[in-house]
Amino acid sequence: MANVNIKFNGKEFLLSCDDGQEEHLEELSTYLNEKFINLKNSLGNIGESKLLLITSISVLDEFYETKKKIDIQKNEVTKITEKFKELKSLVYNYRDLKEKEISELSTSQENLQHEIETNRNDYEALVDKTTLEIENFIKRIDTDSKTQ
Repeated sequence: MANVNIKFNGKEFLLSCDDGQEEHLEELSTYLNEKFINLKNSLGNIGESKLLLITSISVLDEFYETKKKIDIQKNEVTKITEKFKELKSLVYNYRDLKEKEISELSTSQENLQHEIETNRNDYEALVDKTTLEIENFIKRIDTDSKTQ
């Protein structure tokens, strides 16, 4: 434990604190002393006990107001976190939907390419067959013409 000499209302006090907390204790006591002196100057000589009570209530009021603000900010952070989670979920759902659409389009493209290739082969076979029939027809006409 460490000991710290602090000055409050013109009097010195020896206070103990955990090691390493000396500077923090000095800051707190300085703040409290300033609050006390400011209230003493504004309220006049109303008695040390009453002035200590008013100082304590004033500091406690600041504490509670700060605590309220922190609680409001925590609630806001919680709401923002929930909205973020909701947006994240929507993004992932959208991504999954688009990946599914891409997969379906890819499958459709492959099917269409297969159909085009099949039709091309059928067309070429039809052209070959027609060409052969025309050639055979011309040969028959030539043969018929020569025989006459």
